[in-house]
Amino acid sequence: MPTDTTAASTGQQAAGTSGRKKGRKGRLVVLVLVLALIGGVAYGAYWSVSTVRASFPQTEGSITLEGLSGPVDVRRDGYGIPQIYASSDEDLFMAQGYVQAQDRFYEMDVRRHMTSGRLSEMFGAGQVDNDAFLRTLGWDRVAKQEYEEKLSPATKKYLQAYAKGVNAYLEGKDGKDISLEYAALGFENDYAPGEWTPVDSVAWLKAMAWDLRGNMQDEIDRALLTSRLGPKQIADLYPSYPYARNKPIVQEGGYDEGSGTFEAEGGSGDGEGEGDGSGSGDGTGSGEGAGSELGGGTEGGTGSGAEGDAAGFEGQLTGLQRVLEDLPTAVGVNGDGIGSNSWVVSGEHTVSGQPLLANDPHLSASLPSVWYQTGLHCRSVSDKCRYDVTGYTFAGMPGVIIGHNQDIAWGLTNSGVDVTDLYLEKITGDGYQYGDKVVPFETREETIKVAGGSSRKIVIRETNNGPLLSDRSDDLVKTGKKAAVESAAPDRGDGYAVALRWTALDPGRTMDAVFAINRAKDWDDFREASELFEVPSQNLVYADTEGHIGYTLPGRIPTRAEKHDGSLPAPGWDPDYEWTGWVDQDELPYEYDPERGYIVTANQAVVDEDYPYTLTTDWGYGARSQRINDLIQSKIKDGGKISTDDMRQMQLDNSSSIAKLLVPELLKIDVGDEHVREAQKLLEGWDYTQDADSAAAAYFNSVWRNILKLSFGHKLPKELRVKGQCLWVEPVNTTGPADEAGKVRECGQRSASQAQPDGGDRWFEVVRRLMADEDSEWWSTPKRGTRPGAENRDELFKRAMIDARWELTAKLGKDIDSWNWGRLHRLFLDNQTLGSDGPGFVKYVLNRGPWKLGGGEATVNATGWNAAGGYGVVWVPSMRMVVNLDDLDKSRWINLTGASGHAYNAHYVDQTDKWAEGELLEWAYSEKAVEEATTDHLVLKP
Repeated sequence: MPTDTTAASTGQQAAGTSGRKKGRKGRLVVLVLVLALIGGVAYGAYWSVSTVRASFPQTEGSITLEGLSGPVDVRRDGYGIPQIYASSDEDLFMAQGYVQAQDRFYEMDVRRHMTSGRLSEMFGAGQVDNDAFLRTLGWDRVAKQEYEEKLSPATKKYLQAYAKGVNAYLEGKDGKDISLEYAALGFENDYAPGEWTPVDSVAWLKAMAWDLRGNMQDEIDRALLTSRLGPKQIADLYPSYPYARNKPIVQEGGYDEGSGTFEAEGGSGDGEGEGDGSGSGDGTGSGEGAGSELGGGTEGGTGSGAEGDAAGFEGQLTGLQRVLEDLPTAVGVNGDGIGSNSWVVSGEHTVSGQPLLANDPHLSASLPSVWYQTGLHCRSVSDKCRYDVTGYTFAGMPGVIIGHNQDIAWGLTNSGVDVTDLYLEKITGDGYQYGDKVVPFETREETIKVAGGSSRKIVIRETNNGPLLSDRSDDLVKTGKKAAVESAAPDRGDGYAVALRWTALDPGRTMDAVFAINRAKDWDDFREASELFEVPSQNLVYADTEGHIGYTLPGRIPTRAEKHDGSLPAPGWDPDYEWTGWVDQDELPYEYDPERGYIVTANQAVVDEDYPYTLTTDWGYGARSQRINDLIQSKIKDGGKISTDDMRQMQLDNSSSIAKLLVPELLKIDVGDEHVREAQKLLEGWDYTQDADSAAAAYFNSVWRNILKLSFGHKLPKELRVKGQCLWVEPVNTTGPADEAGKVRECGQRSASQAQPDGGDRWFEVVRRLMADEDSEWWSTPKRGTRPGAENRDELFKRAMIDARWELTAKLGKDIDSWNWGRLHRLFLDNQTLGSDGPGFVKYVLNRGPWKLGGGEATVNATGWNAAGGYGVVWVPSMRMVVNLDDLDKSRWINLTGASGHAYNAHYVDQTDKWAEGELLEWAYSEKAVEEATTDHLVLKP
């Protein structure tokens, strides 16, 4: 059992350094008074200062941990970021487990209950449906298979050591001693956390993969669009990638058909791209073939595919969408809107003469941040102790996910590669049809324990294409009796179900990859290690202290038959729609020391249209990536050099590419109304940067939002529109009774953070391609009240400018001098569980904000917002870093929140203000720099 062996009192150690105590104690007194007022005398008495402080970690002195082979030093800087020093790998990772549990165990505990489908054990009956869905996916079962069958002995040893450290922290502690949230949960149930296991760490990789899974949401949306839109209209909304304007990641080299490999020095470039039914010939668009054989609407947007069937399929996918929306967010916005930036510049173009590498993953805002900063240092790197690495990891996982060691640095962005497919399944009795046979389901029964309630039993059924997601939704059961399919499809009988094929449901070796990358010494080591990074597929950028830079795309990426491109749900009964294999690692794109001297990844297309495999039909459209390319080129032209601070400034770039396109046209419009003209004048001379204090940015973004609503939002089916927003629309055969004008009232069904049109760079591209067609049907909108209708582009733009003026008058006031973008575009940080669903006074204690932010959708400073739902920030650069390979101690980093997950700890959100201002912190790496930065020193003793 851990014991305190120092002379200092326990209370002093729990509070950290004495210099921080005075201000914190004052805040805690205020907290108690507020709780007494809000929660009543009983709660106020229970939530005393000692309750709030009980879980704060000991960060000075010494603690004895059984199982260590030698002493471990934990040095924390002024932001509470730990740098850990040990003499063996096992001691290093055991200490990492202990220290992360000190700071973030509640977060770790919630994560493992989510990945294993056991949230109901903590939070009661309200989580049963989520648990049932997650049990159906079976993340923990796959993680157990990985641990037992796939991972190397060394990796297992590290995971065991990490778990031992976590459990050493837990030993002898009650919930209230671990985190304030447990004290709050104590009001409702008697939950107590159990021991940590190695599988708990591995399972988190499944949650990460889920939120980075690719185009599953687009697959659902395209199918739902068929209830109102025809193939040509759907193609308008999913244009092909603009290769001529926005460069892919890999620009040098190509696929060599002779060797069947990707050659960084140049390939034959004559591989034929796989068709996607779009007629575009680039293997990336959705095109007119988007209807596939599952049916589609008519050209006029009122058809329904196979008669009477589209409504059933529409309802089926809507039910699935509802389940997906309700799932807790892991590292992103449930797979929608996820992005990231990373780029690397060779020493040829830098001030120091050595590479610089930047990374800022864009994920949903969470409190605490999904990232945890740390350093893992062997006192002497040897076969016994092989690590000297620092960077960002996830609480609950050993090692470092993004960062650098003594030789190399690396960053990650989501590749967007399509590794999920939905399949319709023909159900017959206890089996499903495959070819001309009925194959029995694989089934298992599981029990969901419920805090404060009775346990629930569920049966999980699986086909050859994966688990039946439709079993987890009443809506899917009720509406799954019909689906729009080709005439040759099997009789629907009791209906079609929906199954999920996903690479992450096969055991893999990504956990091995984490440790292999952490100890890589050069490009060859890095490439070999990255091959183990099977799920999720990520863009990996690289730099080393020898001056080299590189990029590689790893991942377990499926190949499909010619008629199936993964853009729509496929008929599971037809063997021709199966996955046919995997893209070989030697065939995947990469670059090494490209002649141009830099590499940019920002979710754009990975490779050009000559590549022979369809990696996805849904790349990001390259607005951010091309802006970064342009910024780099502008700095290095005429021999210019880039500094660490230049990289930071690029990360903060707020320039809007859609504003550059639209503002010149908006300024040509004669708006008439003096109040609207007053707002229009804000755009005159605007430089298109979306700073928080910019009135022009506020007005433009409101105009952009209203352009999208008028052009597209009112024409989309209810399943994609914002929940509760109701419209009178032309009926289709799936809609209720019409009014005298022949229209019906339909209300949106999707959450505001995931509705369409969301205003991201796909919509930039949609509008860009429609600009020349001034009389397109998309530019039409009806009159509403005193506001005019529109029959062409400029009339619709005028209407959007009018609507935006009065929207901002309502939100920000009549005086435009008081307008600014930050008042609309605000970030709130909510605790991931009780901060959203707990009692009001608990939310007050745990949540923080707002912060007024600049940036926006598809800008480099990607503070994302959903144009269909409002202006609030829904995803952010979750951290920022710049690694200087010339002097690693001159690298810089920042986290969204802080090291601590404990409310009112000094390090709960102590980095957020600086993050919001675009500042970066010093990032000590060498032993000397770490020692100089140390404010708290803890020794873990055997």
